[in-house]
Amino acid sequence: MTIVRKVNKDVVGGALMFVCGISVALHSTSFNIGSLSRMGPGFFPLALGIILAVVGITLAAKGYHSASVDSDVRQEKSQLAPEWKAWTLICLGIVAFVISAKYLGLVVATFAVVFISALGDRENTWRSAALLGAAMVVVAVVVFWWALKIQMPLFRWGFA
Repeated sequence: MTIVRKVNKDVVGGALMFVCGISVALHSTSFNIGSLSRMGPGFFPLALGIILAVVGITLAAKGYHSASVDSDVRQEKSQLAPEWKAWTLICLGIVAFVISAKYLGLVVATFAVVFISALGDRENTWRSAALLGAAMVVVAVVVFWWALKIQMPLFRWGFA
């Protein structure tokens, strides 16, 4: 008697992450790796590749050992309509970020991408999306502008 397991999406995703991680790690060895005290240009991609491979193995193992989902639940999930509103708003948020980052600055761009994308969630209101956008503006200013010194002005007006 043989037991046939259906391949879980976590197994496939984990396997793809593992393959990508190993590929990055192997490719990074063509650069100078260096040591922990004197890192070369290949050290960071090697570390990220190894981390990605380990996460991929963990995800695949979790998916392989997880309990199988009833076929009724699987059919019910597959019959859900696509979330066109969410897809559209997230894509519009990305476009708004690109345009507003170029012409209006980091603060407006960050608020725009978060606010527009948050409206894609059915449970978010205008107020909660605005609060989330404002909080992410603070995080973006602290992390990217102040700590990392990204060369993007906080505010910009027009083509200047």
